[in-house]
Amino acid sequence: MSPNATQIDVPPGARFTRTTELPPLPAMLAAVADPGSLEPLGEIRPCGAAGALAMLGGTPVVLYATDSEIRGGTLSPEGCDRIVQAIDVALDRDVPVVGLWRSGGASLHDGVLSLDGVGRIFSAIVRASGRVPQLSIIDGPAAGGAAYGAALTDVVVLTDQARAFVTGPKVVGEVTGQRVDARDLGGPEQHGRRSGVAHLCVDTLEDAGRVAGELVGLLSRPGEVDLDTVAGPQVDPGRHVPADPRRVYDVRAVVDDLLDAPALVLQPRFAANVLTAFGRVAGRTVGVVANNPRRLGGCLDSASGEKAARFVRLCDAFGVPLLVLVDVPGYLPGVEQERIGVLRRGAKLLHAFAAAQVPRITVLVRKAYGGAFVAMNSRGLGADRVLAWPTAELGVMNDLSAVRILHRRALAGLEGDALAALEAELVAEHRAKGSPLDHCLGSGLVDEVVEPVATRQAVAAHLHALGPARRAALTNIPL
Repeated sequence: MSPNATQIDVPPGARFTRTTELPPLPAMLAAVADPGSLEPLGEIRPCGAAGALAMLGGTPVVLYATDSEIRGGTLSPEGCDRIVQAIDVALDRDVPVVGLWRSGGASLHDGVLSLDGVGRIFSAIVRASGRVPQLSIIDGPAAGGAAYGAALTDVVVLTDQARAFVTGPKVVGEVTGQRVDARDLGGPEQHGRRSGVAHLCVDTLEDAGRVAGELVGLLSRPGEVDLDTVAGPQVDPGRHVPADPRRVYDVRAVVDDLLDAPALVLQPRFAANVLTAFGRVAGRTVGVVANNPRRLGGCLDSASGEKAARFVRLCDAFGVPLLVLVDVPGYLPGVEQERIGVLRRGAKLLHAFAAAQVPRITVLVRKAYGGAFVAMNSRGLGADRVLAWPTAELGVMNDLSAVRILHRRALAGLEGDALAALEAELVAEHRAKGSPLDHCLGSGLVDEVVEPVATRQAVAAHLHALGPARRAALTNIPL
């Protein structure tokens, strides 16, 4: 706690019950908390922010909120202290903390003292990073320090009214000459699809409270594997996957068939060639990373590498086992990808998987080629279990591409039907030497081949066998 902070007394053993006369709290708190669960943290003062103990979706949490009724929710030094102390209480109680933002940023009235307070908020968020789940809900303008405060947390939820930016439209216009309104500059479309700042975009503050409650429940109450729940007949996730590896499909349907209930997908519109989601398998919370052929054919690229890497670190920080579904033709080639740093940004995913300490299960669904085979939680990166569907195709590249390189002299000068016939003959000879899947089984790169319909049961059994998840001692840096 900062030496300049105002002490808030929280009675020992304080319970999550509503007091008879509740002091005036920021309205956002009551909009998201379970009815009757708010308990203020200390005396409520008109300083622009307040904290409270509460229940959210049945999970004990600490909430804090800026108060837009006081100077537009700008952050005074005392208001900053209230937010810092709320985070500290969450750490002391080992419960999630959820911030509600509707703020113009640092207070002009308080000058650099306000900026110092904002810095203390940032420090508190980083201090809590990886120790307790931190969620942010933005419902209205969040400028400067308020926007950065939200972006430092684990999951960011935007309502339709959210407008998050470093500087607002007026300043942008004065400095750059660009004319833009607040929604285009920092609304859900900008941050949900393009920037990737938002993990979830919802309509209302009440909707935000509902999904935040679901998230804190998944992270704080992970549950245990109950194999009895997967003992009976299972649906076949393979029904969604075309046999032709060139045909696209939405991996979301496969994921939902493997989970107890539909997945809670994060960043569904940003870097959609990789799906990241939370759900449960046989009662146990898992994080899912899956290539999605519906977008870019499932290729990995710069944005999807960063997106998946941060999700892997989030799961690793909170002891959430990882289920990785692989259907990837490789990395997206091109000058633009190299220019924007696919090597540097893609390396983050390699680092995240290789460093992860939680149980990790990989399922090779349809194809996995080249460096992307390695990057998607391969045995070489430390996967605990690697399963494959019978039709999975593995290798440095696909058979036809391999033949064109290995037999380029024999194919040189041929065209049309003659070229196609020789290529088909050489591909057949190449495959007759033995499938890469057989070689992977023999060398231990793949543990077992499972039928698609048996995948859910196999994943549950391996989760059970791998035992409790280990939590890594790391902060969840916003990659």
